[in-house]
Amino acid sequence: MSKPYKLYGMAASLYTAKARSYLRKQGIDFKEYGVNSDHYGQQLLPVLGRFIMPAIETPNGEVIQDSSDIIEYFERKGSTHNSAYPTSTVLQLISYLFELFGGEGLLRPAMHYRWNFDTQNLQYLKNEFVAGLAPPNADEETENSLFGFACNRMRKACQGFGVSEQSAALIEASYKEFLDLFSHHLKKFPYLLGHQPTLGDYALMGPLYAHLYRDPAPGMLMRQHAPIVARWVERMNTTEDCWVEHMESNSPLVDPACLPPTLKALMRYIAIEYLPELKAHIQFSNNWLDQHTTLKAGTNGMDNPTARTIGQAEFTWRGIRLKTHVLPYRFYLLQRLQECYQRANQKEQDAIKSLFTEVGIDSLLTLTTNRKVERHQFLEVWGELRAIKATPEIS
Repeated sequence: MSKPYKLYGMAASLYTAKARSYLRKQGIDFKEYGVNSDHYGQQLLPVLGRFIMPAIETPNGEVIQDSSDIIEYFERKGSTHNSAYPTSTVLQLISYLFELFGGEGLLRPAMHYRWNFDTQNLQYLKNEFVAGLAPPNADEETENSLFGFACNRMRKACQGFGVSEQSAALIEASYKEFLDLFSHHLKKFPYLLGHQPTLGDYALMGPLYAHLYRDPAPGMLMRQHAPIVARWVERMNTTEDCWVEHMESNSPLVDPACLPPTLKALMRYIAIEYLPELKAHIQFSNNWLDQHTTLKAGTNGMDNPTARTIGQAEFTWRGIRLKTHVLPYRFYLLQRLQECYQRANQKEQDAIKSLFTEVGIDSLLTLTTNRKVERHQFLEVWGELRAIKATPEIS
């Protein structure tokens, strides 16, 4: 009997939720451990080079870090119940789009609803962070100190994702708009692309489960305002198929030639909610790269080789100005979408271009940084300068 895989993360972690849901849905044998475990600190942390989650340790001791890379690892092995990647190129592109949006585009509401509702959330969050980060049998002083440090750090991170008093009401209105759109879609389909989960579902599970379902304030909001989304969250955390609200279908995924209007509405939402930020980040990065002409390929160009941000970019979002952290990791996810598009044949590319134009996100097919973002030894680094530099975005 083979040994189970080991998943290292914590219950409150957004990206751990994505990986955990995938492992459960695929029926992969695993055990979950905390990043506060001695084994993580002594064996995985030196390999990873930074404190980060989730990470998988295979039965033979191999380490895989990053939720997207974890899914890619199991997909390549063929050890899946239902692949996260649709066979249709059009649906693959949509999956990559929601992977990008789920993991990155929903961070504003995820962080706002976690850290700006202390009356409802704070005691719960203290318990969660202590359980996930403190050493076993830590005394109360250690627990308070650890949570105080984590809490202050996360509140500061909120600002870097555009959460402020000025943006709070708009964040809440925007998130409710998303819940309404997703609820409308889920009335007909149990998952994003039909009757089985795909990559976009797993990515959406990150914020929608770890922050917006489990934390008390947004959890109550979801249950009251969008109970059908709460049911989807629960469905995404089960191994077995669940045919209660929806009838089982012989067609596991939607027809790529006749996409449901509710799915297109969600894609249009991404164009409004996230595209302006992504454009601003890429323009900022290209300017930054132009100023770092001696940057060596295989590095992040920062004094700290483990740094995840390279600065802040300003842009207009829903009528107000925001300034947010620029994370090259987002371009790594965007490249996955673009590489899928580039592998497609001409007919497929035409269909994708037509769809993405219809919903207002066609620029995502060509919007690039002047250097590719790569992952090397568990870090995001810049590759060589592209042969053709990106054209500046005119807005």
